[in-house]
Amino acid sequence: MDREGLIKSLRAKGFKDNIIQAFCNVKREDFVSEGFQRLAYEDIALPLTNDQTISQPSTIALVLSLLKLRENQKVLEIGSGCGYTLALITEIIGEQGKAYGAEIVKELADLSVEKLKKYSNVKIYNKNGKEKFEEAPFNRILISAALKEIPHEILDQLADNGIIVAPLGSGFLQTLTAIRKISGKYIIEKEIPGFMFVKFID
Repeated sequence: MDREGLIKSLRAKGFKDNIIQAFCNVKREDFVSEGFQRLAYEDIALPLTNDQTISQPSTIALVLSLLKLRENQKVLEIGSGCGYTLALITEIIGEQGKAYGAEIVKELADLSVEKLKKYSNVKIYNKNGKEKFEEAPFNRILISAALKEIPHEILDQLADNGIIVAPLGSGFLQTLTAIRKISGKYIIEKEIPGFMFVKFID
């Protein structure tokens, strides 16, 4: 599949225009590992390094849809990998928004800094996602790694009326879960089973 074919496929799945436009604006081949460029627009996950992967585009589009991103928001991605999803997020939240990535694998953190250098409103941290971020609270938090439950250290950094999306489950497959914080309480908005993410590194 080529880039045009992927965009057509995502549009057929009913994703909103701001998500489709982000995929039009960001070249996935710039983020995949050397030797995999010819597969960049296949709707599959691809290997990066240290057993990490770049997620398949349709899964990323679904995640972005669950986040309900808007312009000017402050967004944190934990497990930001090579930076591809962060680039898409930044396209949606616009120049006045702020995007932050936490990637514990230094090689990937350094790579994403290079890949995202054209975005002045993105900052990458090479650290554990459970650590405190001085920019908190965030309007949206995405955890791009599988974990049994969301640690309170992360939940506490979500702003009121904010949304956090994470793949939750203790087994081989996880349930993609969107949770909204309302007056200090956490309400599940959506659960979609059947996903396989790399494990959260604590």
